[in-house]
Formats: sequence, structure tokens, C-alpha cells
Amino acid sequence: MRAEVFFGSKETEKSSYSDRYNPYSTQVVSKVAICSAEDAVHALQIASKAAVSAKASVLSRRCEWMLDVAQRLRECREDMAQTITDEVAKPISFARIEVDRCIETIILSAEFMRTMSGETINTDAMHSGRKTTAFYFREPCGVVVAITPFNFPLNLIAHKLAPALVAGNAVVLKPTPEAPLTAYKLVKLFIDSPYATQDALSLVYGDAEVGSALVSSKIPRVISFTGSVVVGEIITRQAGIKKLSLELGGNAATYIDRSADITHAASRCALGAFVNSGQVCISLQRIYVDSKIYEQFATQLAKEVQKLKVGSPYDEDTFMSAMIDEESLLRASRWIQSAIDSGARALTPIKSSNNTLSPVVLADVRDDMDVVCEEVFAPIVSLMRVENFEDAKSQMNSTPYGIQFSIFTNDLEQTTDAIHSLEVGGVVINEMPTLRFDIQPYGGVKLSGIGKEGPRYAIEEMSEIKSVTIC
Repeated sequence: MRAEVFFGSKETEKSSYSDRYNPYSTQVVSKVAICSAEDAVHALQIASKAAVSAKASVLSRRCEWMLDVAQRLRECREDMAQTITDEVAKPISFARIEVDRCIETIILSAEFMRTMSGETINTDAMHSGRKTTAFYFREPCGVVVAITPFNFPLNLIAHKLAPALVAGNAVVLKPTPEAPLTAYKLVKLFIDSPYATQDALSLVYGDAEVGSALVSSKIPRVISFTGSVVVGEIITRQAGIKKLSLELGGNAATYIDRSADITHAASRCALGAFVNSGQVCISLQRIYVDSKIYEQFATQLAKEVQKLKVGSPYDEDTFMSAMIDEESLLRASRWIQSAIDSGARALTPIKSSNNTLSPVVLADVRDDMDVVCEEVFAPIVSLMRVENFEDAKSQMNSTPYGIQFSIFTNDLEQTTDAIHSLEVGGVVINEMPTLRFDIQPYGGVKLSGIGKEGPRYAIEEMSEIKSVTIC
């Protein structure tokens, strides 16, 4: 099936297409229209005009639009899940979960927008003021450019489209090149809805050329991007004076205290490190373990990891399948070998086939190894021995990244310390740092980004406050 372009509400065929291959089977699973910088500019021009009618549209209709799309997605749940599996080799059981989360994200966007409001201001509260009628409210920014990654090719689109559209903006979406058909099918649901705002949503495909044309244009007011730090820095330089929402790389860590339930911690760490083949911004990458329980925890973690089924993404009980491409697999393999050559121990067998790397647990890893100091984005987790939480938190905070960390402990004082001292956007207690609920604010500090996602918080990012004073 072909992933076509949408210039506003008009679906348009292009003169040339490229093939998308399933990372596991290497079979062609979709064809995508090849777009140019001129296509990006054309989509932005349409969005600029549509932003006027989008802003004037009635909120109740925009909310009905979101709920209609959610219902349509619910009806085609299995087809959408199969498409995700086809394009990025996400195991089918997890692809279905992503569809369900996407539905919730869209519904939450409508529910939060219904109650989004401003407030009145007491302008005579200070001696310099005087009594007036003053208030503020939120209005849409205008045009939003949304650029999304491969690891959650459906739900991360929803995290941008639904808040932007329900807030009354027009959007141009450039999805990941690895999952064009997934994006096409979701956008078509939005555009085919009888409640849709005409031309408020456009869809173009491409890499750097198309992306640069979108972010450097003077038309969009908001750039919402999820992806690498390298690309995030390029966008920051190219965008100029715009609102930026950047969800970038991570290097998630956890600490296992001697007071923790080791069996529980090991089972949750196995899930957090290897779900989606470690290709998640908050995949657990670094585990700091109290020296008194280090060997016990390492043995238990290796045992838990051996339970994870690796294989075809189409098998119902597969936990892990192929990485997104061969280049990613080769990079991960080089980093593993480099760590072992420098003294690390592999606690699990190192096996690969069909672009699939079996989960790798490395022990006795040092902070200067690539598998620790860089974002691995692969099924690799590293264990490091520490004397206490004081030692662990300084090492956890030493990274330039900071999306989410966690600790496993039954020490209340340590819990309080972690909440206030860990330099991240989110702290999780007695769970993997990979835990994320779509209703929460989500985003990092340091090089991990700017702004917050989650429907309510994304609506705030994609709207402007207007202040009014009546004298």
C-alpha cells in the first residue's frame, strides 16, 4: 500500500515512490511518496491559510473531531497494529498496546481542551496598580510543524497532532521515514472525519531537505520535534524565533538499594531495559547497585532476561524483535565488544540475526565506556557497583541527558533525597525509569530537550496567552 501526500485535506499522488522494508523479514511492506523542499513549502502555505479558519472553529466541534478519530481508530485497531509491526518490527502485542495508548491520547486531548481556561487578575493588588477588569485566555499559535520518530510511530504522532488541532492550530506533519504508512493511515482518519477543519492538517515525507524547509520557514510558530540531540541542535539553529518543543535523547538510570526487593527490581529492570529492543528515549541503560547486593542482583537480572522471548514480531508471545536497521545493530555490536575489551563481563549470550540483537547485560562497566556515557538506543543494559545512594546519584547525574531516572528502595529518606536531587524531568520510585503515563507531563532537562508533552502540557506549548485589560 502507498503512503500518499496530503496537501491540506487533498490527497495527492506523486511521480515517484520508495520502498519501505520490514526490518525483520526484509520484505517490502509499504511505498512512500518522495517529497521535496518545495512540497514542504506548499504544505506550509496551505496551513497558513487554514490556520485562520482553525482558530475561528468552535471548540465543541474540534472536540467532536478528536472523539470521532478515536472511535475510527478503535474500529481499525488490528489493521493499524499490523501496519506498525510491518514497518518497524514492533512485536504485535506491543503494537496493539501502542494503538490503545494512541486512542487514549486523542481522547485526553479533547477532555483537557474542554476545561482549559484563563483567569482574572487583581490589578489593584499592588500600590502601583489600580482597579480594572483584567484577565487572560489562551488562543492557538497558528501553524505547528510536527516531526516524529520511528520507535512509537503512531502514539508520538498523536501526542503532537491531537493537542495542536484541538487547540485550533493548523499542522504540517513530517513523520519518520521508517513508518510512512502508519502516519498516512492516522492522518487519513483525521482528514476523513466529518468534523475535520478543512485543510488544517497536511502530511509530507522526507529527511533533512524537507525537514529544513519546514523548520526554517517563517510560517510556523511552533516546532514540535522528537528525535536525536544532533537533529535537535540543528533545528534550534535553523528555526529562529519560534516556540520549540524538543523531546531529545536520554540515558536513563536506576539505583538498586540494599533495602529493595531484588526479585521485583530485577524483573522490572529487565522489562525497562529491553522493551522495544531498547529503542526508547527512557530505556533503562545504566543500573547502579549497592555493592552488598551487587552479585545477587546481577544473577537475578540475568535470570529474568533469559525469560524474554526474542523472534518474529508477528508471534503473539514475542517480547523483542528486530532493531530498526542493520546500521543500528552494527553500532550496538561495536559498543558491546569495546566494553568487553575494556574489562566488562557479558552476563547473557551475545547473539544476533535478522537485524535482531538478543538482550545484553553487561557487568563491571565503567562510566567512560560508550555503553554508559552515550545513548545506546539498543538492547544493552550496564551494571555498576556503588557503595551507597550518595555515590550513585553523583554518577547518575553526570550525564548530559536527563529525561527520567528511578530508584528501587524501601528507605523513605532516600526516596525524598532522590526526588529532589536527581537532575531529570521525571523521577520514578520502585519502578523502571521507562514507565510513562500519557496523562502526565513528559520531557527532559539538559540536552534531553525543551518543553513538555502529555495532552494538557502540549496544548499549553501549542497555544499563546493573551492578556486583556479593560479600564
